[in-house]
Amino acid sequence: MASTWVSGRASGPSALRRATRALRFCAIEARPAVLAVSMLRFLTGAMLALPVAAAPDPAKVLQGAAAWVLSIFAIYVGNGVSDVHEDRVNGSRRPIARNDLDPRTATAAAAVTAALSLVATAGLPPAMTWVIAANLVLGYLYSGAPFRLKRRSGGTVAVLCGSGLLAYWGGFTVVVNGADGATPLSLIMFATAATCWMTLVGIPAKDLSDIEGDAAAGRRTIAVVYGARAARNVMSAAALLLAGSFWVVSAALSAPLAETALAMFAGAVAVTLAGRSADAAAARRRRRRPYRAFMATQYVVHITVLSSNIGKDMLLL
Repeated sequence: MASTWVSGRASGPSALRRATRALRFCAIEARPAVLAVSMLRFLTGAMLALPVAAAPDPAKVLQGAAAWVLSIFAIYVGNGVSDVHEDRVNGSRRPIARNDLDPRTATAAAAVTAALSLVATAGLPPAMTWVIAANLVLGYLYSGAPFRLKRRSGGTVAVLCGSGLLAYWGGFTVVVNGADGATPLSLIMFATAATCWMTLVGIPAKDLSDIEGDAAAGRRTIAVVYGARAARNVMSAAALLLAGSFWVVSAALSAPLAETALAMFAGAVAVTLAGRSADAAAARRRRRRPYRAFMATQYVVHITVLSSNIGKDMLLL
């Protein structure tokens, strides 16, 4: 590497190259996989709102999605700054933890991106500005002093539930654009199931790979307090019960989500099988397998909704 960021300075490359490199590192810190699934959540909320939308504007939907992703970008970069100690204990290879991105540069980038996410709501329904503002507040409560709700599993669940539901609500808000109409049942069901998947399955799956760093940072996660076995059991039980319940409710209410429910159940099985080898003595790479299965399932269920007959009239496709 030609130069390393230290205290916001770099030697060698031009100012433009330094800025480009910093932006690239910030994008890595924000986790492209997370940004992509955040986009899918918003677009799914928009697509499932179509039954009550008179004439959705694809450009407005994409603008709202961009604003939403910018807010997630800001939150994750800021979280990377606050997580630097435990990330290093866990052996993370993200830019801040490996000293490629100065925390002050990352903090500035997070602040600028947060402001841009609010500016990007110009011309959208006023409720969308409040959705973005609420998401940014949740992000600060999660990572920022003195709150740091991420220290406990309960705080993490509360923040992620709020942020997850806001993603779907944002998509709905942009498509409906102030028009009257009840929220479609399919949107309510899917948003609830997907948010529960993100929190009840994703949190213990993520905690399995971060036990050492979380303990060093004083966090009180299930894996830290009760051990990896308890976290695996909670994760597996939640995944299977949630997927099964989602399928039963979808069938009982005749909601057009059968393919999505099947995809979630397949993901629940994958998470459970991956968790069998993720004990505390396993290498961190192996303990990350449940989280990878969890993330893959998120992609599959959202793409299934977007590509199913529910969205056959969607103007964005």
